[in-house]
Amino acid sequence: NSTHFSRLYSWLLLAGGGGLLLLLGLIVGNLRRLLRHYRARSPGARLTLRLAVLFMVIAMAPLGIVYYFSLQFLQRGIDSWFDVAVEEGLDDALELGRSALDLRMRDALKLTARMAETLANVSEGLAPLALDELRADASASELTLITHGGRILGAASSESLEILPELPPEPVLMYVRQGHDYVSLDPATSEGLQIRAVVRVPQRSPLDQPKLLQALYPVPERWSRLADSTQSAFERYKQLVFLRGPLKTSFIVTLSLVLAFSVLVAFWTALFMARRLVAPIRDLAEGTRAVAAGEYDKQLPMSSNDELGFLVNSFNQMTRSLAQARDAAQHSQALVERQRAYLEAVLSRLSSGVLTLDHDGRLRTCNAAAAQILGIELAPLLGQDVLHREAEDMLGVLMRELRPLLLGEERDWRREITQFGASGRQVLMCRGSSLSDTLGLKGGYVIVFDDITNLVQAERDAAWGEVARRLAHEIKNPLTPIQLAAERIRHKYLKILGEDEGRVLERGTHTIIQQVQAMKEMVDAFNQYARPPQLKLAPLDLNEFITEVMYLYRDYPAGVEIQLDLEPRRPVIMGDQGRLRQLVHNLVKNALEAIKDGHGSQILVSTRCGQEAGAEYVELSFRDDGPGFPESVTGNLFEPYVTTKPKGTGLGLAIVKKIVDEHGGLIQLHSPAEGGAQVLIRIPLRSAAPAVGAASVLSAHEEAG
Repeated sequence: NSTHFSRLYSWLLLAGGGGLLLLLGLIVGNLRRLLRHYRARSPGARLTLRLAVLFMVIAMAPLGIVYYFSLQFLQRGIDSWFDVAVEEGLDDALELGRSALDLRMRDALKLTARMAETLANVSEGLAPLALDELRADASASELTLITHGGRILGAASSESLEILPELPPEPVLMYVRQGHDYVSLDPATSEGLQIRAVVRVPQRSPLDQPKLLQALYPVPERWSRLADSTQSAFERYKQLVFLRGPLKTSFIVTLSLVLAFSVLVAFWTALFMARRLVAPIRDLAEGTRAVAAGEYDKQLPMSSNDELGFLVNSFNQMTRSLAQARDAAQHSQALVERQRAYLEAVLSRLSSGVLTLDHDGRLRTCNAAAAQILGIELAPLLGQDVLHREAEDMLGVLMRELRPLLLGEERDWRREITQFGASGRQVLMCRGSSLSDTLGLKGGYVIVFDDITNLVQAERDAAWGEVARRLAHEIKNPLTPIQLAAERIRHKYLKILGEDEGRVLERGTHTIIQQVQAMKEMVDAFNQYARPPQLKLAPLDLNEFITEVMYLYRDYPAGVEIQLDLEPRRPVIMGDQGRLRQLVHNLVKNALEAIKDGHGSQILVSTRCGQEAGAEYVELSFRDDGPGFPESVTGNLFEPYVTTKPKGTGLGLAIVKKIVDEHGGLIQLHSPAEGGAQVLIRIPLRSAAPAVGAASVLSAHEEAG
C-alpha cells in the first residue's frame, strides 16, 4: 500500500532520525568523557575503551553480515518482481481478455443491427411485443426503442421490476445521430459488466420518425471477475514498476536506518556495559592508590555480589587489616623512636666513637665522638657503603685496617691501630663485634674506638720517667763513690807496688773508672729520653735543614756516598731544630755503623710530599745498603735498650721515635727486597714554598767550596 506507506514513511524517518540523534548525543558525551579519562590516565579508562571496542566489533560483525545479505535480498527480490515474462504474461492476459470482450461486443453489435432491421417494419404500437420477442431470442437483458430526442417508444427487460429502462448517455446519442454505431462495455446497474449497443433503426420512408435501438447484453459473472482481476493486477504491476526505484531507495534507507539505530544502540550498550564492568575495577584502582598514599582505612562501595563484588569485599577486608597493622606499626614505631632517642642521647654523650654497619657495609649509625676522632663529617655518609671505602681519609684508612677483622670468622675482636691523620700520628684502640639477626642472618657490625694517642704517650713518658728516677737513685748515686774509690786506690798504691803489680792496678782502676763513666753517660742519655719535651717549634724549611746537616758529613772517610733527593717544593714544617738535628744525626750514625764495607756504599736521604686521610705531610727517608733490620727484633727496635749492634745503648731509635712523636709524626722501619734498610718518617706539613729545581747530591768525596 504505497499510499499508506508514503504517509507513514515521513514519520518513520523523523522518529528514526530523532532516535539516532539522541543516541548519537549520548554516545558523543560518553566518548568525550572516556577520552578525557583516557588522556588523564584515569584508572579503568583503557580497559573501558578496549571493552567498548571489543563489544562493537562483536556486534558489528553479525550486523554487517545481516545488513549485506538483507540488502542483496531486497534488491534481488524487488528485481524479481519485474521479470519480463511476468510483464509479458500480464500483457497477454489483458490482451486476451480484451480480445474476447471485443469479439463479444462485435457480435452484440451485429445482433442489435439485425434486430433494428426487423423493427423497421414494425409499427410503434406493436414495438413492445416485438422488442420482448427479440430480447428473448437474443438473450439480451434489455431492449429499448427511442427517438433521436431520447423519447422512449418501447422497451423490454428481463427484470420485471424495472419500470424505466436505462437510457444511453447524451454523448452516446450524439455519437449515434452522426451516423455511427455504438458499442461499449459498461458497468451494470447492479453488479458486474454489461455490453451496451446503440444502432439506428432503418427508415422505410422519409416521413418515418428516426428511431434508435439500444440493447444491453449481460456479461457472465466469471468474465467480469476475471477481467477485474486482470485489470487490477496489471494496474498494480504498473504501479510497482513506477515505484521500483523509490521502493528500493525507501527499503534501503529503512534498512540502513535500522542498521544505524542498531549500531548506535550496540555502541551505547557497549559503553554502558564496559563502564559498568570496569566500575569496580576503577574503584579498586582508586582504592589501591589511596592505600599507596597511606589511607589504609579506605572502604569501597559494594555494587554487586558477583566475582567483582567478592574482590571488592576482599579489598575492604585487606584495608581493614592494613589499618590495624598500621596502628600497631605506629605504636611500635613510637616505641622504637623513644628507644632510638634514648640511644642517641647515650651515644652523643660517649667519648668513644661508635659506628654501626649493616651486613652490606653501609653506615647505619654514628655519633659525634666518631666524627671528631676521625676528623670527617659522617652524617652525609649514612646509608653509604663505607666498609669498602677507598677514599684517602681517616675513615677509609680505618676501614682498610678493620676490613679483614669485620669479614673474618671471629665474632668479637680488639685491635690497636696507628695511622697518620691531620694532626699527625694517631693511635686508636678499636673493639668490634658482629651483630646477629633474629632470622639467623648476619645483622651487621658495631665498631667502638678511642683515641689513645695522648694516653699511650703519657703512659710511656710516665713509665720511662719512673725508670729514670729509679736509675738515678739506684745506679747513678753509687757511681761517684766507686769512681773516687778507684782513683784513690790507684793514687795511693801505684807508687808502692812493683812494676808488674802497678800495671795490673793501673789497668784495673782505669777499667773501673772508664765503665763508671760509661754508666754515667748511659744514665744521662736515658734521663734525657725520659725527660718531658721542652720543644721550641718554629717554621722550618726541611730541605734547607737537611742540606745543612748533611754538609757536616762532607769529610766522612772515602768510600761512602751520601746522596740527597729532595722534593722540588720546599716543604715547611713546624719543628724544633735542636731535636730534629739530634734525630738526623742518630739516623745517619746508625746507617754509617750498619755499613760493614764502606767501599762503594751509599746512603740516600730523600724528601717527598704526600697526602693521606685529608692531611698533607712530608716524608723523610733514610736508606742504606747495609744488612737491614732483623725480623726477630723489628717490632721492638723502638724500645729502649733494644739494639742489634755489639756496642751501643739501644737508645738511638728510641730517642728518634720520641722526637718524631713530639712533632706529631709517624716512623716506620723497612727492609727492602733489594737489600739494605730504610727509615721512613712522616711529619705534618704546615705550608709549602715554591719549587726550587731538581734534587742535589752530596758525596763523601765532595770537596769543600
